[in-house]
Amino acid sequence: MKNELPKLVLAGILGTVVMTIIMLVAPHLGMPEMAPWKLLAGAMNLPIAVGWILHFLMGILFALGYGYVFAPKVNISNLFLKGIAFGIVALIMAQIGMKLMGVLFEMPPMDGSMPMRLVAMLIGHIVFGVVTVKTIGK
Repeated sequence: MKNELPKLVLAGILGTVVMTIIMLVAPHLGMPEMAPWKLLAGAMNLPIAVGWILHFLMGILFALGYGYVFAPKVNISNLFLKGIAFGIVALIMAQIGMKLMGVLFEMPPMDGSMPMRLVAMLIGHIVFGVVTVKTIGK
């Protein structure tokens, strides 16, 4: 994994693209709007374009975390199951990050009920994890 930086970056971008598509479609399926690019930009009073860049940078950082921290330590041979586990860890880490951002910045309110938001976030992060892990491979 040490010399696979381009593959990890690509995996982070692809995982983020697929997750973002789900986020954009979710409100049309009765799920709450999930737009971390808006939350990031709004919290820091930055242009929405910067929010999008930060959103993709986080996806790349999570993929790097997978390659250099998660994958070497977690012994799950099935890549699909490993992707699900990684997606759940990514969700937990993202929520910790959002809570920390809430301490530093005034976060705009999120739409939807808490249970629906949790289901939507879980689906999005599991898809991110599976796409990222399957892109990287063994």
